[in-house]
Amino acid sequence: MKKVGIALLGLGVVGSGTYRILESKKEKIMRDYGVDLEVRHVLEKDTTKAVALGIDLSKVSCDINNVINDDKIEVVAEFFGGIEPARTFLLAALRAGKSIVTSNKELFSKHWPELEAAAEETGAGIYFEASCGGGVPIIRALHESCQGNDILEIKGIVNGTTNYILSNMSEHGSDYEDTLKEAQRLGYAEANPSADVDGFDSTYKLSILSSLAFNKRIPYTSIYREGISKVTKEDIKFGKEFGFTVKLLAISKNVDGKIEAHVYPAFIPDDHPLAKVSGAFNGIYVVGDNVGELMFYGKGAGDLPTGSAIVSDIVYAATRYEHRRYPFILEEAAQNFNNDFASEYYIRLTVKDETGVLSTITGIFGKAGISIDSMVQKAGVNGKATIAFITQKTTELTFKKALAELEKASCIHQVDSMIRVEK
Repeated sequence: MKKVGIALLGLGVVGSGTYRILESKKEKIMRDYGVDLEVRHVLEKDTTKAVALGIDLSKVSCDINNVINDDKIEVVAEFFGGIEPARTFLLAALRAGKSIVTSNKELFSKHWPELEAAAEETGAGIYFEASCGGGVPIIRALHESCQGNDILEIKGIVNGTTNYILSNMSEHGSDYEDTLKEAQRLGYAEANPSADVDGFDSTYKLSILSSLAFNKRIPYTSIYREGISKVTKEDIKFGKEFGFTVKLLAISKNVDGKIEAHVYPAFIPDDHPLAKVSGAFNGIYVVGDNVGELMFYGKGAGDLPTGSAIVSDIVYAATRYEHRRYPFILEEAAQNFNNDFASEYYIRLTVKDETGVLSTITGIFGKAGISIDSMVQKAGVNGKATIAFITQKTTELTFKKALAELEKASCIHQVDSMIRVEK
């Protein structure tokens, strides 16, 4: 039976979960896949974590050379997060001919070309199933199960923190700030939540997924990004009246050969599969030209869900005689990104409660060639009223020009919010 040495870089939440799975499923993996996985070394400065897991301390150090110089270690799994020292350590492993496994979406989205180039030199493998969606098996599904398709669209909820916040706001009618504080108290959100709530995490993941789906490099810097901090409980209430649920969506589309890629909060119909993804769960909706609609759903974080994806990659890497290459990731993508994408729009306005206001608004929309699909009006106080509209599909630039005209209108006190609508 083939014996493969493993190194674990870090014993944090996911690293510890991975070790527990490797130990508990060792016999099953041997029986089902014909490979004996042995954890030969662990990089971890807090030895109490190793002791708690029953790891022999002779296998624990803080020296990457103990991994690089061990010829019996074939697969290196990284759990540090962030860019350094993860980047340096993984590049050293690849240059030593060792395959790598990581869930580090920021590192991978920013440095995939560099990692691929190093892997190509030695024939080592790079595996990253856990980088997008935690335990949701989306990576190999895209590049090993959809060969008979051109992928037309990916639409995903790929950040559990923001989904938890928006789900709770919707269910309990609470404010964004209060819900964020609760998420931080429960450990769903970091003390500095920017990576999640400002959409960076989702952008890194969309870069990876889109590159795989369209077989070309989609840099994270080319993806339009908005976070959820401007979503209010009032918007969520109006959305419900229109039959919509709000989610932070990572969206990429191939429209007539041009790529549209963006991360932003969006309303989706209540009957859309993604509308039912609540709490900290992830959901990824994929459309292929032949297979049609596919839906991937599951836990997007956590020690064992993410650890299960890591172990899947370790087993996969350990049983390959030749590793997959990603030559397209070494090429700069042609500038065929469409930033003037088409969408429907929700807009909420505070206006003067007087006759003629509606005709002014519809006149501005009409002049821009924008049709209104539906409207809700609420009587206000002190001579003010609130109007919310859903437009029919128009382009981003056209809508923003109309928005600028609305902001100039004397009968409009303010434009309260704008949220895109995906159907």
